Amino acid sequence: MSKGIALSVLASVLFAVMYFYTSLLTPLTGVEIFGWRMLLTLPCMTLFMIFSGEWHRVGQVLRQVASKPLLSLVLLLSSALVGVQLWLFMWAPLNGYSLDVSLGYFLLPLTMVLTGRIVYGERLSRLQKVATLLACLGVLNELYQVGSFSWATLVVAVGYPVYFVLRRRLGTDHLGGLWLDMALLIPVALWFVQGGEQGFAVVDSHPGLYLLIPLLGVISASALACYVIASRLLAFSLFGLLSYVEPVLLLFVALLLGESIKAGEWLTYIPVWLAVLVLVLEGVRHLLRQRRN
Repeated sequence: MSKGIALSVLASVLFAVMYFYTSLLTPLTGVEIFGWRMLLTLPCMTLFMIFSGEWHRVGQVLRQVASKPLLSLVLLLSSALVGVQLWLFMWAPLNGYSLDVSLGYFLLPLTMVLTGRIVYGERLSRLQKVATLLACLGVLNELYQVGSFSWATLVVAVGYPVYFVLRRRLGTDHLGGLWLDMALLIPVALWFVQGGEQGFAVVDSHPGLYLLIPLLGVISASALACYVIASRLLAFSLFGLLSYVEPVLLLFVALLLGESIKAGEWLTYIPVWLAVLVLVLEGVRHLLRQRRN
C-alpha cells in the first residue's frame, strides 16, 4: 500500500510538471502538443516496460484478443476513453476550459469513491471518511462558485471511473493494457501533428523543440506508468482520494504562471488541502504500523 501511495503522489507531481511544461512549447497548440505527447510517450513507455520486465503484459492482452476477437472493440473503447482525457488535459488550458476541467478533477475522487463503493463494495476507513467529507465541502463551494457543470467537467469526473472499471473488467489494468491504448492513438496523434500550421516542420523553425518535445514524452510516460501501477496497488476508493493531490499541485502551477485565487475560492482549496493532509497522515500511520509488525 505504501508503494502505491508513493507512486500515486509521484504521478501527480509529474502531471503538474507537464502542465507547466506545456507553456514552454510555443508555438504549438494544445491539439499539436497532445499529438506530440502521444508520439513520444509510446517509445518511452516501450523502453520502460522492456527494462522493467513488464513487456510480456502486451503479449498477454494480444493473446486475450486472439482468443476473443470481440475484445478488440472493447480495447478501441478503452483507447478512446483515455485518449479523450489526455487530449482534454492539453487542450483545455489554451481554449478557456481550464476552470471546467479543474472542477472535474475536484469531483473525480468523489466519483471514484462512489464507484468503489457501488461497483466493488469497498469500505472507507475513518480517516478516509473524514477526507471525503472535507473534500465534499470544497467541491460544493466550487460548484456554488461555478454554478453548473460543463461537458468538460463531466468528461473528467465520469470518464475516468468508467475507464478504470472497464480496464479492471478486461484484465488490462496494467502497463501492457495502457501501452495498447496508447498505440491505438498513434494514427490520431499523427493526424493532429501533421494538421498543425507547420506540421512536423515546426521543429525546424523552432530548434529548441528538438530537446523540449522528447523531454515531454519522458515526463508523460513516467507519469502514466506511475499512475497505472498505483491503480493496481491501491483500493479503488483510496486511489480516487489520492487524486486530490494533482489538482492541488496544478493550483500551484497556475499561481506560478501568474494566476490568482479569488476570495470565494479559498473555501474550495482549504478543505481540499486538509483532505490531502488527512490522507498523508493515514499513509504515515500505515507505514508505522508496517514497521511495528
